[in-house]
Amino acid sequence: QVQLVESGGGLVQPGGSLRVSCAASGITFSLYDMGWYRQPPGKQRELVARITNGGSPNYADSVKGRFTISRDNAKKTVFLQMNSLKSEDTAVYYCNGRFGKGDYWGQGTQVTVSS
Repeated sequence: QVQLVESGGGLVQPGGSLRVSCAASGITFSLYDMGWYRQPPGKQRELVARITNGGSPNYADSVKGRFTISRDNAKKTVFLQMNSLKSEDTAVYYCNGRFGKGDYWGQGTQVTVSS
């Protein structure tokens, strides 16, 4: 059974930092391209960042220079370090894993940026 479990969300003030994690089980993690998506209130889900199985990242323009995606294949975990957070970063953040026909999602973790 495949599971992607996000953690680390919460409430943070504007300008602050937060790191969210996604722990995978039931897959050969090192083969998978992994990603973070988010869904702001009342809006559609959007790409935040992805990292290939080889470790190459790419980012949405809105988060470039502020967010960093990384992965630890030994721990089967992907991370999203978020710095200089803005109110518009408020959203539910979802983890995604893709390889071949496999396309899996986590349940999401809420990130709220507010003073």
